[in-house]
Amino acid sequence: MSAGPAIRQADEADLPVIEEIITAAYSKYLARMDRPPAPMLRDYALAVEQGAVWVVGTPIAGLISLSLADDSLLVENLAVHPAAQGAGLGRVLMDFAEQQARKLRRPRLALYTNEVMTENQAIYAHLGYRETARRSEGGYQRVFMQKDVPSA
Repeated sequence: MSAGPAIRQADEADLPVIEEIITAAYSKYLARMDRPPAPMLRDYALAVEQGAVWVVGTPIAGLISLSLADDSLLVENLAVHPAAQGAGLGRVLMDFAEQQARKLRRPRLALYTNEVMTENQAIYAHLGYRETARRSEGGYQRVFMQKDVPSA
C-alpha cells in the first residue's frame, strides 16, 4: 500500500516554485476581486525560514503553510498548481495538517478563505470544516472555518 506523495519541509531553493504555484493557483480569482488575493502578495521567505511551509510532489506541485494560533493550528495557505489539481494533492496536504495538529497537540484546525472563493468553502465543508465567522480583514471579506481534530 502506497503512503502517497512525499511531503517535505520547503527550503529557500523552493521559493521560486512556491511563488509560481501560488500565482497559478490564485490567478483565477483576480477577475472576482478588486485586489490580488492575499496569498499572492505575501513574501514566503520568512515562513520557509521558520519551517512553516511544506511542499508535495516531484516536481513540486503543491504547498501548505501552517502556524500556531491560540489552541489551533492555522492553515495559512494551501495551493496546488492548476495542472495538478484533481489528483488529490490538496487532500494529502490537508491530511498532513491534521497529523501536524495532533503532533502539536492542537485540538482543532482553523483556516480562512475569501468569500468569493466559493469552491474552496465547499471543499473545506466536505472535509469537515464548519464556518465560524465572516468578517472584513485588511480589505478582504473572509470566511473563517474550523475543524475539530480527533485525538490519535
